[in-house]
Amino acid sequence: MFTLDSRLAEDTFPVTRLALCEVRLMDEPSWPWLILVPALPDIREITDLGQDDRTRLMEEIIQAERVLQRLYAPDKLNVAALGNMVPQLHVHVIARRTDDPAWPRPVWGALPRSRHPAGRGQAEAARIAAAFAEPAAADG
Repeated sequence: MFTLDSRLAEDTFPVTRLALCEVRLMDEPSWPWLILVPALPDIREITDLGQDDRTRLMEEIIQAERVLQRLYAPDKLNVAALGNMVPQLHVHVIARRTDDPAWPRPVWGALPRSRHPAGRGQAEAARIAAAFAEPAAADG
């Protein structure tokens, strides 16, 4: 049975559920930052996924990228699956701008941790969820 790691649950807001992944918004207002978590038990690495799920994961990453492109018009999208702190497989998709507070460095540790003001994270997650529901988000 799939269970979301407690650290991911505490640090994110739910956005939507795709065919494979649970999509979540990082509670960090400095960047539009999505996290995709394959909703399968005991998955730590991309290689733990079967071929069909690996293909689906890539398609869902692309879908997340398209949503972030439409909503935020970033200069660059960063995609990473590190897992050093949270071993459960999760993929970060982060919209970056050349004028963001960490550019061109990675976002991790670039700034002191901040959180969305009360209600703002949920509102942004709802806005992103609506963009996932739009037909353009799924188009290839």
